[in-house]
Amino acid sequence: MKHFTRTLRFLQGRSFIGAPRAPAFPPFRLSPSPPFRLSAFPPFSLFLLGLLLLPAFSPSLDAARIKDLTLIEGGRDNQLVGYGLVVGLAGDGDSTSISVLRSVANALQRFGLIVPYDQIKVKNAASVMVTADIGPFLRPGARIDITVASMGDAKSLQGGVLLQTPLLGADGRVYAVAQGPVAIGGFLGGAGGPGGATVQKNHPTVGTISNGAIVEREIPTSYVSLQGLHLLLRDPDFTSAARMAKAINMVYPGTSEAQDAATVAVRLPAEFKGHEVDYVAALGSIDVTPDSVARIVINERTGTIVATATVRISQVAISHGSLTITVTSTQGVSQPGPFSSGQTTTVQGTSTAVDEVKGGFKVVDELPSIERLAAALNALGVSTREMAAIFQTLKRSGALQAELIIN
Repeated sequence: MKHFTRTLRFLQGRSFIGAPRAPAFPPFRLSPSPPFRLSAFPPFSLFLLGLLLLPAFSPSLDAARIKDLTLIEGGRDNQLVGYGLVVGLAGDGDSTSISVLRSVANALQRFGLIVPYDQIKVKNAASVMVTADIGPFLRPGARIDITVASMGDAKSLQGGVLLQTPLLGADGRVYAVAQGPVAIGGFLGGAGGPGGATVQKNHPTVGTISNGAIVEREIPTSYVSLQGLHLLLRDPDFTSAARMAKAINMVYPGTSEAQDAATVAVRLPAEFKGHEVDYVAALGSIDVTPDSVARIVINERTGTIVATATVRISQVAISHGSLTITVTSTQGVSQPGPFSSGQTTTVQGTSTAVDEVKGGFKVVDELPSIERLAAALNALGVSTREMAAIFQTLKRSGALQAELIIN
């Protein structure tokens, strides 16, 4: 062993021929690892890392915030209404009527001008009703939007200005005062009557004034009591209420309970005593996946059909055809024979044509989604209005498991 040690020391002190002397090996020591820095990674790598971690931390795509699904009991809107006068209509106002004449006379009397109402021309003025919704927690000085609608036979409210109008609540008290220029989002042009032509866009006798009313009286609001608060679902549903109570209990255990399909009772935790606003804000940010009822809504006036994703249809055979009957009225001329005493007369004629499109049976299997249901109906080559008729027939046959609403 001593001989081996001397040989090793000799080799460390000598250098080999043609090679430089190798330095002695430094002693091995454990050094602390450098701190982890995201800046050490390229930006594209960080982007890929975010995509991989996103599904683990993101909520369900069907989830919605509680504040978007509910209202707080006690914090509701209230309706306001008032009677006013719009002036400056350039001849498009109401015709001569006692109500408008007296309104203009009363408006002038407020400024010290006493004019008999039978001496007033009101072509530039129109009597209107003003409506608005005042929300909770609005203090005096806040502004709200209003809607202005003509009461008389005014042709248009374009270019008009609403004079100061008090807005009353259901209790008869004034809660806001409205005034300002009316925006109708349309126009009425041309001259009516025989031989005239008019051009109309949108509805010229109804307009709005953005921020057109000033709140003058606050509506008392109480939304939190000693027992807590109640959340009212906008669309009552037992499943949605149960899911909401469960989601709240996961964040604040033992504080929530679903009372019925429309109400979820929430107790105030001890740590939020005196901080009710913070607790309501925290509740509103919790995500809940609401349940949707199988429903199909049909608007026959516009041909619009809207269906939810939970619509189901049992196996059924559908045959759809169309029958078109065309009745045409024609006029002909009957000429008398030459050198006769007859007269030329007009003869009425009628022609009728019937066009029937034959339909074939198509078996529609039980479909698990609304996408496949729409694809099956489109395969029949039906229009939107014909599809509405098919939905009504499916509902009467019992093959459609959904609520059908026809507007």
